[in-house]
Amino acid sequence: MRLRVAVIYGGRSGEHEVSLRSAEAVMAGLDPAKYEVLRYFIDREGKWSPRPILPEPGAQQEIDVVFPILHGTFGEDGTVQGLLELADLPYVGAGVLGSAVSMDKEMMKRVCRERLLPVVDYVTLTRDCLDLAPAMERLPFPMFVKPANLGSSVGISKAHDRVELEAAVQLAARYDRKIIVERGIAGRELECSVLGNDHPVASLPCEILPSREFYDYEDKYLLDKADTRVPADLPPTVTEEVRRLAVECYLAVECEGMGRVDFLLEEASGLVYINEINTIPGFTSISMYPKMWEFSGVPFGDLLDRLLALALERHERKRATRFTR
Repeated sequence: MRLRVAVIYGGRSGEHEVSLRSAEAVMAGLDPAKYEVLRYFIDREGKWSPRPILPEPGAQQEIDVVFPILHGTFGEDGTVQGLLELADLPYVGAGVLGSAVSMDKEMMKRVCRERLLPVVDYVTLTRDCLDLAPAMERLPFPMFVKPANLGSSVGISKAHDRVELEAAVQLAARYDRKIIVERGIAGRELECSVLGNDHPVASLPCEILPSREFYDYEDKYLLDKADTRVPADLPPTVTEEVRRLAVECYLAVECEGMGRVDFLLEEASGLVYINEINTIPGFTSISMYPKMWEFSGVPFGDLLDRLLALALERHERKRATRFTR
């Protein structure tokens, strides 16, 4: 009997279009001899089609496991994961806590610092208090300005002076009430894929070679000019450090199933910094999460098999937990 896989995609975030592309790639990659795909589309207003999943155990007898492919807000931040927990459905990827912590760039950095993992110096602002003084006092130009809870480089700017910083903060505040201002790092952009639950493993890392000043949304999805190098051309010691830090970051935020950890390799110091972790990385034709695994010996179809198996394994382990006296 085929496993019935509910793929949730679309969503209300600024990454709606990316989700559509990722979902189509995943659904095309699922072996029809093993899986029956059930589509659950969420439009930009949050309306589900053909119907919403109900937060009630046993209400979705037609679903064996869920594969959420919702990038960004209302999908990658623990909200949908909470719904699936209430519905008592197995699902691919991080749980509520891991999703929420990883999505919030400030909380992710706090957790990494508590684990003594390297992150870039930063300042946090809020939409109702966009005072630039703390950033101006603590950080040199250039600075990167980001919404705390969004991905795919949406709302991110590089500021070279105060005028650009003011504009960048206003832009980021359109996408989130919390804004991160980081010290700009001159160096190389690296990524590393992680797979697993309690005992995760890391792929060989890749390098992103942007066609613009940094790897923004247009460079990722519209211009088709950015280049990638898989694996990254790094000394063996740096490759192993990136892989080690990827797993350490993954464990620190309690990620499960899958994650892609992004890094900055500073040219002047040679230091590797954790930039962010994505708990539902892209699965589009240009997405690096599956490409890194393919180069590391895990073809796309096998990767999807493993992710679904990890979801079922975690759900089975939860059955040992009592929720009542």
